[in-house]
Amino acid sequence: MSARDQPYVLTAEAERRFREVLGDDAVVVDEEGRDAYRDPYWFHGDRTYDSSAVVYPTSTEEVQAVVRIANELGVPLWPSSQGRNNGYGGPSPRVAGSVLVSLRRMNRVIEIDPELAYAVVEPGVTWMDLHQALQDAGHDDLLVSVPDLGWGSVIGNTLDSGVTYLPLGTDFQAPTGMEVVLADGSLLRTGMGAIPDAKSWHVYKRGLGPVLDPLFVQSNFGIVTRMGYWLMRKPEAYAPLFLTVPKDTQLEQAIDILRELRLDGVIRGVPVMQNTITLSSHFPELLGKLQGADATLSEDALQELADVSGVGRWGMRTAVWGDPVVVARHVEKITEAWSAIEGARVDHHRTFGRDEWHEIVDFVDKVQAGIPNLDMLEALPDHIGHVGFSPAVPLVGRDVREVVDLLEEIVVREAGVNFVMGICVASERSALLVSGLAFDTSDEQQSATAFSTVKSMVRAAGALGYGEYRAHLDFMDLAAEQYSFGDFAYRRFCERIKDAVDPNGILAPGRHGIWPAGRRDGDGSGAVA
Repeated sequence: MSARDQPYVLTAEAERRFREVLGDDAVVVDEEGRDAYRDPYWFHGDRTYDSSAVVYPTSTEEVQAVVRIANELGVPLWPSSQGRNNGYGGPSPRVAGSVLVSLRRMNRVIEIDPELAYAVVEPGVTWMDLHQALQDAGHDDLLVSVPDLGWGSVIGNTLDSGVTYLPLGTDFQAPTGMEVVLADGSLLRTGMGAIPDAKSWHVYKRGLGPVLDPLFVQSNFGIVTRMGYWLMRKPEAYAPLFLTVPKDTQLEQAIDILRELRLDGVIRGVPVMQNTITLSSHFPELLGKLQGADATLSEDALQELADVSGVGRWGMRTAVWGDPVVVARHVEKITEAWSAIEGARVDHHRTFGRDEWHEIVDFVDKVQAGIPNLDMLEALPDHIGHVGFSPAVPLVGRDVREVVDLLEEIVVREAGVNFVMGICVASERSALLVSGLAFDTSDEQQSATAFSTVKSMVRAAGALGYGEYRAHLDFMDLAAEQYSFGDFAYRRFCERIKDAVDPNGILAPGRHGIWPAGRRDGDGSGAVA
């Protein structure tokens, strides 16, 4: 067994001391309680990434106490905010037997500043919590940029580079200013927060010297216990749109048109273009439940499904926000540009006014209006899970086409199921190709095939120069292996930071391929065998 996979066994002393600082109800060791913190999209019988306990601190001071005990006794900790990172391993730890640190009970909205349009939250605050807090405080003129499912943590989603869809969801614009517990139990505040009683902590993203906030995204250098999050003023007008691409051969043209609309500022936020199978999450009434785990449909069958349903081989959701006259003109410009695609359609059913938010009822319209919900879950069949691979690709039609074709070919050849793909336009110049496999979580062979197939996708995309932006727990090491420039200079630099700030290697060992010295394999690296 390699050093990195050596499981940890919880000692009686560690359990006792955690109970002393947190209380008995905040330390869970029984299997049923721990299983509440497993990704539901594992094969049901797989306990490879099992934990030994879950602890529930309720304050920054309690997090500090837990970390100090762990640092003294050598207990590996795996923190999560809400633990709803489903499809990426959820809250399960990379090192079996780790103690899960659930921050769900740290659920305060600490501050709402209506004048400067920002909030400050703890890790347990969900998108629904923050949205409700704004309503309760009478600030319904402020919007939160939200993801598709509203049950996740604002901080947790941010720290895993999660996607949200309003204009502030582009390129890490919304988060600002973090409070972080380090491995020795000390407390760090990033940016202007390093000044006592800082007045500009959550309104200016930098400070004096290096900007540290990104170091705590997808890393294992500290536990974030507080963060600022910028909000958006509710616009006078909001126009949700759905754009169709009738044929698969028109994808390149659509991407290039979209890029120019983004660069011109006509389309803002994070548009999402999905293939026919994936669009069932938006149109279950037209397409039925997600068919991602079903046997691959033929090209003719996919085209027929696209034509009969009217959603196209690719369909894109986007929106326009702003002054009514500007919104109307931008809808016209989008429609004009999209008309270059033969047979394409731009659906614009309604523009909502600022006082009409309560009339927004459709799932996609709610998400793009900053209204968190769980509606998308209704389109997922029972027992169907998913595992994702999402490389970052330039927003150029030929590049997107190359990667889409590569990944689809692997899925069809190795797994024989339908290909799912969502193209999240993360900026004016790049897209995240959110692909992967759906599978029956009660079927051991189908689950194993799904994971092996996605690993083939990681390797093949890496060979073409494309890397994962957010890796599943089961192949974090493999995804990190693709970042090999300069004899793994990036990883070696991260390892130096890890060894300096966490010399005992207690914080999330192995997260995104960053291993502490004591768990690196014989050559001193985290290399995949």
